[in-house]
Amino acid sequence: MVLSGEIVGKAASIYDKGFATLTQSYGPEARGGSCTAEVVISDEPISYPYVVNPEVVIILAQEAYHKYANNLSEGTLVIIDPDLVKPDPSHKPKSLSVPVTHMAREMGRPVVANIIMLGFLAAVSDLVSEGALKKSIMSSVPEGTQEFNLKAFEVGRKYGMEHGRTARQGTPG
Repeated sequence: MVLSGEIVGKAASIYDKGFATLTQSYGPEARGGSCTAEVVISDEPISYPYVVNPEVVIILAQEAYHKYANNLSEGTLVIIDPDLVKPDPSHKPKSLSVPVTHMAREMGRPVVANIIMLGFLAAVSDLVSEGALKKSIMSSVPEGTQEFNLKAFEVGRKYGMEHGRTARQGTPG
């Protein structure tokens, strides 16, 4: 998730010519533990680097869902992986589901789940442009993996175009 935050921040600030801050935290585990990445994006310089009222929240762990999903505004777009998170149907706002973990396994590389999620994000929101995200991915992933990562991005984008229509119309569900 931290790499995803870095990619989104770089896309917004370098390729879309806006401003962005990234704050991140890790659990005590070396890999596979809890972590968060918060990106603030603006057209103007940012004076407070922490997210106060998020437009989009991506949640890939049940524990994170319980921690973060309770106090979101109704206009927040919540995106989850249904294989990892079981949403509470009474929560507002409703969430969009995208099985990124399953999709990444089908591609043969579970590590690209975050890139698939970025493709989905590009399809269902206007947080950053698709072109900026692609450029940011190309400059952020290991040498020799760029084309595969762009393929993963496209898998997520196509899924978002097919299954995320309600979010693009302003009514997450």
